[in-house]
Amino acid sequence: MLADILAQLQKQASAGESGVAAAFELNWQSLESEAQKLACLVSLFALAPIPWSMVESAASYSDLEFDLKANCTVLVERYLLQELAEDTYQVHECIQELLRQKLEELAQADELKRGFCQAMVAVAKDIPQTPTLIEIAQATLAIPHLAGTATVYQAWLSDDDLISPFSGLGRFYEGQGAYTQALPWYEQSLSVTKKRFGDEHPDVASSLNNLAGLYDSQGRYSDAEPLYIEALSMRKRLLGDEHPDVASSLNNLAGLYYLQGRYSEAEPLYIEALSMRKRLLGDEHPDVASSLNNLAGLYYLQGRYSEAEPLYIEALSMRKRLLGDEHPDVASSLNNLAGLYYLQGRYSEAEPLYIEALSMRKRLLGDEHPDVASSLNNLALLYYLQGRYSEAEPLYIEALSMRKRLLGDEHPDVASSLNNLALLYDSQGRYSEAKPLYIEALSMRKRLLGDEHPDVATSLNNLALLYYSQGIYREAQPLCIEALAIAEQCLGTNHPDTITIRENLEDLRRNHQS
Repeated sequence: MLADILAQLQKQASAGESGVAAAFELNWQSLESEAQKLACLVSLFALAPIPWSMVESAASYSDLEFDLKANCTVLVERYLLQELAEDTYQVHECIQELLRQKLEELAQADELKRGFCQAMVAVAKDIPQTPTLIEIAQATLAIPHLAGTATVYQAWLSDDDLISPFSGLGRFYEGQGAYTQALPWYEQSLSVTKKRFGDEHPDVASSLNNLAGLYDSQGRYSDAEPLYIEALSMRKRLLGDEHPDVASSLNNLAGLYYLQGRYSEAEPLYIEALSMRKRLLGDEHPDVASSLNNLAGLYYLQGRYSEAEPLYIEALSMRKRLLGDEHPDVASSLNNLAGLYYLQGRYSEAEPLYIEALSMRKRLLGDEHPDVASSLNNLALLYYLQGRYSEAEPLYIEALSMRKRLLGDEHPDVASSLNNLALLYDSQGRYSEAKPLYIEALSMRKRLLGDEHPDVATSLNNLALLYYSQGIYREAQPLCIEALAIAEQCLGTNHPDTITIRENLEDLRRNHQS
């Protein structure tokens, strides 16, 4: 059909581009004004398939009240619009250029552009933080048109809507783990909002927060922290101390500290965010469930299992009530509760939850997603602790491979996968396979997390135990001493991990002396 469009015009043309333009002009003049307006509206869309529902939405926002479908048929018959499939259309590049010239001659040009932008903003606002496969499929056709809104038609976005296309595009990619594709949209969001509003505006704060969140997901913690702090400070200045966005900033900064092993700094922020969300949003709200889940996760890492369990259970129950049984957040809650059970040695309770979380994540998010890799890793860890090594190994290898593909070679989750696979080989006496993985994980964790982090202590302890198993006490002991010092500083003297490392060091010293 696209070839037909040009062929028909070329037949009427005397020569070259001017001939095509002349033929187009004859075609254009024979159209009713309603068809002309629809053609101009359609020209605003990108050179990609256009769902008819989006045209209808843009027409509604533009106050076009005539028979759209009848005029669409006319445009198809006149080779100005190509029908790709039922209710899906596209404009050829040459036709789009000519139609956009006609658009600028219309008295309603600005009205059509604003209506188009409003329709795209509505699409952007519907893209969730972690889109499922179904939601990705629904949004995919809109993405090139949404990108055009953010760039070509940015000037026709209202102040209230300016940030929406950038945030929607960022969420679309970030929620799939496509962080490099999300990054330019979050960066542009910050630049564009600052240009229009200046440095002090709620949308600037949101842009800072979103960019920080992406850095957080990429393991770029030192880049994320100043942006989170700036966003929190700005939101407090502009919105006051009691506002849902302030609570979100407190929660996000706490989450960063949690990932950095700065648990004593994270806890008061998590508690404040939870309290504020309950006051402002009520006890039954998805953000309250998230805060309960996050605080439980902190207690879990601190070894405060009896405090973590009721919060995890409450968060899971609330998420099921508010979001339904099939939702990515429900899968996360199942995964987290399973993790608590496995640390308590309650393996029979943990396994079905891990399996359910993995299955749900694959259904909702697809086979290639960072959350699926985490579920594979966690289920492998459970099998490892049960001595089911032959079941654990392929899951660990798959999780490591997936994380490298999705997150890149330099990411804290990749380091965790290297460490876990090494631990499995170590337990099987496959020391020559385990050692390089331990060393690589330790080196990566120091680079990415700094020398003073609980994961660094874990890596040091594991490498020490490898040397210990081989009877190389002289190399094992200093590593264990270093691990204990870090664990005591980051986790405290009574944390289960600190106690374990201390016991390992005592065993080392006894054997070395003997």
